[in-house]
Amino acid sequence: MKVVDLSKAQDVGSSCMLLEIGSFKILVDAGLHPKKVGADAVPNFSLIKPHSLDYIILTHCHLDHLGALPLAFRKQKDAKILTSVPSMTLAPRMLRNSYQVMLRQKKEENIEEYPLYTRMDINDVEKALMSMPYGVTKTFDKFGDKLKITFYSSGHIPGAAGCLIEYKHRKIFITGDVLFEDQLTLPGAQFPEGPFDTIIMETTRGATPRNDEKTRSSEIDRLIKVINHTLERNGSCLIPAFALGRMQEILSVLHAAKAAGKLRSCPIFCSGLGLDLVDYFENIAKKTGLIHFRKRIITQLKVKSLRLDVRPGEDMQEKGIYLLSSGMLIENTPSYLMAAALINHHHNSICFVGYCDPETPGGIIQNAMQEEEFLFKTLDYVSKVRAVVEKFDLTGHAERDELMDFVVKGNPRAVVLTHGDPPAREWFMNSIAQNLPEVKVINPIPELEIFV
Repeated sequence: MKVVDLSKAQDVGSSCMLLEIGSFKILVDAGLHPKKVGADAVPNFSLIKPHSLDYIILTHCHLDHLGALPLAFRKQKDAKILTSVPSMTLAPRMLRNSYQVMLRQKKEENIEEYPLYTRMDINDVEKALMSMPYGVTKTFDKFGDKLKITFYSSGHIPGAAGCLIEYKHRKIFITGDVLFEDQLTLPGAQFPEGPFDTIIMETTRGATPRNDEKTRSSEIDRLIKVINHTLERNGSCLIPAFALGRMQEILSVLHAAKAAGKLRSCPIFCSGLGLDLVDYFENIAKKTGLIHFRKRIITQLKVKSLRLDVRPGEDMQEKGIYLLSSGMLIENTPSYLMAAALINHHHNSICFVGYCDPETPGGIIQNAMQEEEFLFKTLDYVSKVRAVVEKFDLTGHAERDELMDFVVKGNPRAVVLTHGDPPAREWFMNSIAQNLPEVKVINPIPELEIFV
């Protein structure tokens, strides 16, 4: 098998990997880098010959895996795009939102190359989507050469999938982004046990040691306590969250806490895309039973849409919970603007509930000291960090020890590392070398061919 990582750096960014297995050429994901703009955010598709792909596997619909798919598909119109049943619905919606964001960025930030694709490109992608129900093996034939592909729920967000590829006597398993633990909205990953010849594995949390004193339940309890304490001192609580998956999960957390009498009564505000996706979650839940979510919790929580008159440094008059995207406080997002309004006031809190790249505004604020200055670059506003800043381990990614257990049970000949910063990948390289010395560990150099 030949593998090329088309991402331009070894990080959590524009996930995209080209596989050549026998006569088949398969692209796994085609993401946009969340910290970059324009062509710099796009994988190196020039390494793929036009009209050469047989299949594109879309593991899930976060934009770091999906966002550049219309560009990849533009010169691969004969390829089928394989994805899970929920992602069939979610992918077009997320791409249309990305298109609208790029239109706005073109106007506000003068990025000439935006939008990177058109509505017609998105329509072409939607027409090429092919449903892969979890646990159902499909056989693909190319002039007598046969390949089997099976999708499995990976627990990360609704529709997220790991993928088993079987070719002749070889089994290659791609984890995608994975969470083994159950969430309120979604069961944990349901992966096959192997054995596998090769595992292509995400490494997001490789640099994060397990804290045995923290559980998902205890972290939820701590989050509710911080919210209540913030409200008691007449403050507001910002919870930055990815619009897809994390926002709906936190809404479910707040709903359960309120139903149990643990959460103080207060207004709850959400941003547009996350609220819009509630309807999609409702439909997916009803049609597939794969997620646990009902739209009625929005009514029961009395969720409101975010007001547009938010200004840097001006504390919010209406105290409450602001559950807004993006989760990393990316520039010019609702959570970024709200952070600029709240961060200078001691009675407010900013509660991070998912992974933050250390170089994003969210990552920098997490590591800042009280009274340290932070520059909101696109707002031309400097503020001291005075709000309470807390991080809660409610990520959608598996613990590194859980992934190591999966590798041990999978008994592979080789492990290919992906989707992680250098320190995260290094931990897995060292851990596998120490515990499984017979396993070949490959940390692909971006844009270079390797053979597995």
